[in-house]
Amino acid sequence: RSARGLGKLAPFCQVTPCGLAAKPTLVPSGHMTLQTDPASRDLIKQLGALLGEVIREQHGTALFEAIEAIRAHSVGEYLGTVSKGTVAPLLAGLSLTETLVFIRGFCVFSQLANLTDDYVARRNVDSAKSNSLAETVGSLLQDGHSARDLAQSLTRMIIAPVLTAHPTEVRRKSVLDREAAIATTLDNQSTLGSEDDLANERLRREIRLLWQTRFLRGTRIDVTDEITNVAAILERSFLKEVPSLLRRMRRQLGVPLPAFLRVGSWVGGDRDGNPFVNAQTLSAATSLHADILLSNYLDEVHQLGSELSISSQLAGVSAPLLNLATAGGDHSPHRADEPYRQALVGVYARLASTFTKITGKLALRAPNQVAPAYNGPEDLTAELKIIDASLRDNGAGDVADGRLARLIAAIEAFGFHFAQMELRQNSDVHERTIAELLAKAGQCADYLAQDETTRVQILQAELSSPRLLRTPFATYSDETLKELEIFDRAAKLRALLGEGVLRRVVISKANATSDLLEVSVLLKESGLYDMVPSPRAALPIAPLFETIGDLTAAPFIMRQYLTLPDVVLARQDADYVQEIMIGYSDSNKDGGYLTANWEVRRAIAALVELGRELAVPIRFFHGRGGSIGRGGGSSAGAIVALPKGASTFGLSVTEQGEVISSKYGHPATARSALEALVSANLVSAFKQEDSESEALLNQVMPHLSATAFEAYRSLVYETEGFATYFRQSTPLKEIAELKIGSRPAARTSSGRIEDLRAIPWVFSWSQARVMLPGWYGFGSAISAYIAAHGQAGLADLQSLHRQSDFFATLVSNVEMVMAKANRSIGQYYSELVDDQELAKSIFATITHEWDATLAALEQITGRDDLVGNNMTLAKSLALRLPYVDPLNLLQIKLIRAHRSGQTQDVEQISQGIQLTINGISAGLRNTG
Repeated sequence: RSARGLGKLAPFCQVTPCGLAAKPTLVPSGHMTLQTDPASRDLIKQLGALLGEVIREQHGTALFEAIEAIRAHSVGEYLGTVSKGTVAPLLAGLSLTETLVFIRGFCVFSQLANLTDDYVARRNVDSAKSNSLAETVGSLLQDGHSARDLAQSLTRMIIAPVLTAHPTEVRRKSVLDREAAIATTLDNQSTLGSEDDLANERLRREIRLLWQTRFLRGTRIDVTDEITNVAAILERSFLKEVPSLLRRMRRQLGVPLPAFLRVGSWVGGDRDGNPFVNAQTLSAATSLHADILLSNYLDEVHQLGSELSISSQLAGVSAPLLNLATAGGDHSPHRADEPYRQALVGVYARLASTFTKITGKLALRAPNQVAPAYNGPEDLTAELKIIDASLRDNGAGDVADGRLARLIAAIEAFGFHFAQMELRQNSDVHERTIAELLAKAGQCADYLAQDETTRVQILQAELSSPRLLRTPFATYSDETLKELEIFDRAAKLRALLGEGVLRRVVISKANATSDLLEVSVLLKESGLYDMVPSPRAALPIAPLFETIGDLTAAPFIMRQYLTLPDVVLARQDADYVQEIMIGYSDSNKDGGYLTANWEVRRAIAALVELGRELAVPIRFFHGRGGSIGRGGGSSAGAIVALPKGASTFGLSVTEQGEVISSKYGHPATARSALEALVSANLVSAFKQEDSESEALLNQVMPHLSATAFEAYRSLVYETEGFATYFRQSTPLKEIAELKIGSRPAARTSSGRIEDLRAIPWVFSWSQARVMLPGWYGFGSAISAYIAAHGQAGLADLQSLHRQSDFFATLVSNVEMVMAKANRSIGQYYSELVDDQELAKSIFATITHEWDATLAALEQITGRDDLVGNNMTLAKSLALRLPYVDPLNLLQIKLIRAHRSGQTQDVEQISQGIQLTINGISAGLRNTG
């Protein structure tokens, strides 16, 4: 390498950041045994070799060999076969142009490692013919629960992943499409790691296309892009897998089941902090969803017409089917004895008219005749069930169980709308809108100045009045007009697509009863609030409790609301369910990981108890992010760890950013994720609570939470200069330039931690490999508890780790975060801070807590290996971390050059930083 004469480098390379020449140690700060899975190792070796061929062909042998040398040394440092500190000099020897190629190479390799993990997981599931949901159901049946018990429980439930546009996915859709193509190519290989020339040729072609696809967005993604991206996932995975799961459950239990599994979306309806979401984006999302869904229905009905060539001369036919055939209006002599086809001709014609009515477009395959559109999905299902019943009554039940059953299940799950849209807005906006409406109507000159009691009285009076507040003779602010237009559009969409098109209204920053009543008044203004026979909002209203203070106040607020006279009347409806959303992101940023998780659990438990007391069914909506610092980790583990009763009526959970593509980007992984979600909900709903471990948990956790909260708040909110340290020691500014979302990174331009959104807060710490939001305060809490209670205290913690799902999940998540963190790299990021005295002081505090956390984990688990109980994670990290660490070092180098004000190569340096963000995100997987 040195013989190439690379001593003549671009000026960029003369900026030597954070002592790279000092041979940094790249291995993790915590103990972690690196083990690789043979199947994964063989496949990634195959894919890596193909990537190497592509790089060599496009960039030459010398650069390929340089990249390969860095790769080998980085892996060697992790495995202990190469002396530590050998990677940095090799990185320093790259020119800027070579650096960009190297970064791309490691980015692509990390993505290939992800595809390898996913592929091997799919193969393992398929080879074992495993079905987590079937196993869960079988286990519950063996425990003495009858199929009818399970069916009755599921009848009360709605279980729904809700896709959001929160900006944590750094990859372009084009890159995701290329990755999907590689995944499909792998699935089509006959054997794992096949050496077949044709298989390699196909893989090489797809890897070359990925290599030559631009990773970075040239312009900021807008709401329309977000809608399109989510719609692609809906079509690729949910369209098939949701109905398929419902059918498998029905067959296994052998009893009727409602469509308890749904899919929701915030994309196009979530206005909280996003000025670009409005009534038009709401319509755009619902229209696109309907277009995809109804086009699929039309194709399925057409295929059914081709399949059901049953002659009435050879098989019996029911009278209702004959009537449907006659009503179909098909007079072709070629189908005179084929009543099923005649019926489906009519069904297709009506469905084509429905498609035109909803989308404004003509069906691609024109119907034979013009027929009236369906009034709703129930009418279509009713006609298809006539066909279904006739087949079953005449010895063709197996035929009915094919395409027809799949279509009926899809319609029951998706209606005419596909994903159920959600509306979300900040309570402050609702308050201002109501204040203006009241003032212009002459009802209250200054609503915002009123106390809570007065506000509630004013709003109750409005809800009991038949007249509206708004008038065509008043002039309203743009904000008020926008809010009113959203609810007006919601009413029109419900009329067009059915009641299921909108799932609920979520109120961010809910901290008072009036917040819920304000939304009721806004719904009333658009005809979405019924006064007879009892007061009732047409859409469920879900307050979102997200800060520590809000979570603490949640039971009090909900008691006030649920005992209001009008709400008491509404609760008398048999189908009344109170929706409540719990926020994991802002509570974590507010109080730290341990305290946030405990306060979330405590709030949920108190709300469940309130529901029991008032006989009010409560369904929780969990606002979880992808990273541990935002409520991430195993969704199934978190659900099973919920308090008893929290899953009785089902649940919703947000899915966002990189989690959407990793969980639902491939039909097979979507199937696994959906099964895990339903399985966990059933286990949680039927689990018997261990009263002894619950008592111990309630005894220990308040002490741990108080100490962790104090430690976290002391650092983040009470340490002078911490906000500056955070902004300068992480790539926060550079992440904001990624153009990965339509929403601003901060709520205000104040620069305060309080006003920064949770996503960039967590994302930045993840990139810097400190992962602070996912563990800080844990070590202080554990060490203080043991210091106060001695060996008995340690025994309590170890007992909780063995017996409490909640505590075991808490500890496991901290272990995962610490396994991905790297102290030495975090220290190098701290050297980006201008005030090095400040940086050293703060990083020393972080380091002290880091040591305490590692010690606490070892004491609780009895292991000195962070992921020793999770071989899947251990093997995955062994594959990817050696490729992440060099990207971190280069990111630091590029950031230092960028922030120095260097005028040369600004565009390339910026591009390099953004590429490293891509690569680190891919390697760590759950970063935001």
